[in-house]
Amino acid sequence: MAKEQLQVLNALDVAKTQWYHFTAIIIAGMGFFTDAYDLFCISLVTKLLGRIYYHVDGAKKPGSLPPNVAAAVNGVAFCGTLAGQLFFGWLGDKMGRKRVYGLTLMLMVVCSIGSGLSFGHNSQCVMTTLCFFRFWLGFGIGGDYPLSATIMSEYSNKKTRGAFIAAVFAMQGFGILGGGIFAIIVSSAFKSKFDAPSYAVDPVASTVPQADYVWRIILMVGALPAALTYYWRMKMPETARYTALVAKDTAQAASDMSKVMQMDIEGEGAKAAEPTPSDSVSSYGLFSKEFFSRHGTHLLGTTSTWFLLDIAFYSQNLFQKDIFSAIGWIPPAATMNALEEVFRIARAQTLIALCSTVPGYWFTVAFIDRIGRFAIQLMGFFFMTVFMFALAIPYHHWTLKDNRIGFVVLYSLTFFFANFGPNATTFVVPAEIFPARFRSTCHGISSAAGKLGAMVGAFGFLYLAQNQDKNKTEAGYPPGIGVKNSLLLLGALNFLGILFTFLVPEAKGKSLEEMSGEIEDGTIGELGGQTSSTTQSRV
Repeated sequence: MAKEQLQVLNALDVAKTQWYHFTAIIIAGMGFFTDAYDLFCISLVTKLLGRIYYHVDGAKKPGSLPPNVAAAVNGVAFCGTLAGQLFFGWLGDKMGRKRVYGLTLMLMVVCSIGSGLSFGHNSQCVMTTLCFFRFWLGFGIGGDYPLSATIMSEYSNKKTRGAFIAAVFAMQGFGILGGGIFAIIVSSAFKSKFDAPSYAVDPVASTVPQADYVWRIILMVGALPAALTYYWRMKMPETARYTALVAKDTAQAASDMSKVMQMDIEGEGAKAAEPTPSDSVSSYGLFSKEFFSRHGTHLLGTTSTWFLLDIAFYSQNLFQKDIFSAIGWIPPAATMNALEEVFRIARAQTLIALCSTVPGYWFTVAFIDRIGRFAIQLMGFFFMTVFMFALAIPYHHWTLKDNRIGFVVLYSLTFFFANFGPNATTFVVPAEIFPARFRSTCHGISSAAGKLGAMVGAFGFLYLAQNQDKNKTEAGYPPGIGVKNSLLLLGALNFLGILFTFLVPEAKGKSLEEMSGEIEDGTIGELGGQTSSTTQSRV
């Protein structure tokens, strides 16, 4: 560490883990809880919406959303998220993390409620308003990615920083579980009160009028966890690193941290003067030649790995319905009524999350500061590649009834290693390796690349995975390359993820200023020369 490094920042780096760190994880993580809750619940809602608004008299199967409508309902939130990641990432560096942090949460609250209140009783009206609110819901969720990651990284000590940031992201797992459990409760309650015959027995009566309340309640409840943490987000002070390194007010940074951390941090000196461009190379701007010289490779590494990971991660929805049907968790749609179908899908997806998704997140939390980000990401991409090829090459073997359980096991392991791997590390690393004045923006760019990959995975592969025989494709879809070839392509993309991982530096055990180069480029020196601070821990 350079002698000039500010003591207030050094105090944060060496601070013991305190209750405030865990409070910050909960406050920051509620955005990701809401994010996962919404993305999880929409898969339940779309089935129900199809039955309610796209019922066709005389059809052998229940109504379902047309491909273009399904793509809009699911995809508009991705579009909003991508825009929000870029906009709020940039705004977080310009205005400060705290000043825009509450705005993202309020967007999520208002638009979650608005989604449930989508007005009108005809399909076009309901879908239009639902898509409108889901876009802005995604916009708020997108802002939470760079802001939550940056805030948690700047509050953390260097010993456990990776685990703290990963724990914020791991709240997604609880969001999935919470959404599934709540959907089970609501569908069970309505089913017991308004029982109905299966679709095969009575197509019209199988969807009771009260089912229209079910999807609205499920979507609206997503606003509760976000609303409950709004007050605490507003009470959080600005991060010391932003205040000291970007706003250049070290005394205020010391004062803010003294209030929330169990340590005395005394900052002396007035607000530092703004350095002139000639003072040091620290004045270089985002996307300048100097930026690309120092951080261009890192930004390529974070964006490419997140993009490739999300293609594979979000393509999992293509295979879930086959898996659930194969192991008997979800019977054919015509044998159930609308509420029974919601209950069965919610139960199946909750079990998958409980056995595969959630453990993967928390394995990362447990090991990221022991074996490092690089090792976990490399291991994750490697096993995802292996398991994708293991599913793809003998694909016909797995389609035979006696071998379906093996398919389920390999499928689950693929996404266990996605979560105990790049799904978590791609979120953590961009919050650690860029300078404070670009940190939120670069994380937003990286996460937006990931969301672009999510669109490719969720929608591009939905078309690609269609049967090559046009007579065997799903209704409304053109012929594709088939599931086997899609799995082979996904395996190849995961292998590319291994290669691009080598562009990402290891941040384990290092301070943010070491990783970002702010010690070498003079940022710390300028401030350190103008301000002296003393710290004394009370614990």
